[in-house]
Amino acid sequence: MVLQVQDLVKRYGDFVAVDKLSFQVEQGEIFGLLGPNGAGKTTTIRVIMDIFAPDEGSVTVLGQPPSQAKGRVGYLPEERGLYRNLKVLDTLVYLAELKGVARSAARERAIELLERMQLDEWAKRKVKDLSQGMQQRLQLVASLIHDPEVLFLDEPFQGLDPVNVERVKGFVAEQHQEGKTIVLSSHQMNLVEALCDRILLMDRGRAVLYGPLEQIKREYAPNFIRVSVSHVPDGLPGVVEVEPDDGAFNLGLAEGANPQDVLRALLDREVEVRAFEVSPVPLEDIFVAVVGGAEEVNDGLA
Repeated sequence: MVLQVQDLVKRYGDFVAVDKLSFQVEQGEIFGLLGPNGAGKTTTIRVIMDIFAPDEGSVTVLGQPPSQAKGRVGYLPEERGLYRNLKVLDTLVYLAELKGVARSAARERAIELLERMQLDEWAKRKVKDLSQGMQQRLQLVASLIHDPEVLFLDEPFQGLDPVNVERVKGFVAEQHQEGKTIVLSSHQMNLVEALCDRILLMDRGRAVLYGPLEQIKREYAPNFIRVSVSHVPDGLPGVVEVEPDDGAFNLGLAEGANPQDVLRALLDREVEVRAFEVSPVPLEDIFVAVVGGAEEVNDGLA
């Protein structure tokens, strides 16, 4: 177990930012920490990073208290900040040395990471000379300069154009393939879907969804399948609604109906099936449904 958060509570005066939060992060996974603004995501990360002390509950990172695991953890904070008047390579070497990396090793790793992030041509330029997107990519490199085992990324795609989003996404995927455990906090649901194995959705400091992403998507999947056929015969098992859709058909299923039974029935009746899919539900739709529903309940109790 890489990360264990148990009954975590963090207050700011009378305001409870994190409320009895519990979750785990497994070795080698990309874990999504999601939620609307003010849900408590960044506060949770800062407790894990030993920036804030918890008011209640416990946190262990790599089997240790956060204060003892710092050297094995990398952190990209939501608020970016590098030494603008230092040169890019000098900045990375300095930050690595602060983490206990020898200068020669730090320089070698910095050059390697700058090449992989396509920033090597800027190594001798000052940080302030880089564009915003380049500085964000550099900040990500800085979070990895000491070769941590666990990486916390708070909004790593924030403010990036599509080209830089793809660069950062590919770089994060590379780090995962090399064995790093990554905790990713982002509002961009399509990127979370592409990268994450499991997710925790927070709202008002509490967990409202937690588990494997594919399992959550199955649980929230609409009871529809889409088929590309010449016609839909009557009496298909479990089909209660047929809706033409741009040369295909959306079939509404009764609760508990098995899409595979529908496909089997079509083939048994010798209907040519050109395409067949269970309609996917985007994570963003689940996010809106769960968080919006919770807000309506809370508003009704107010």
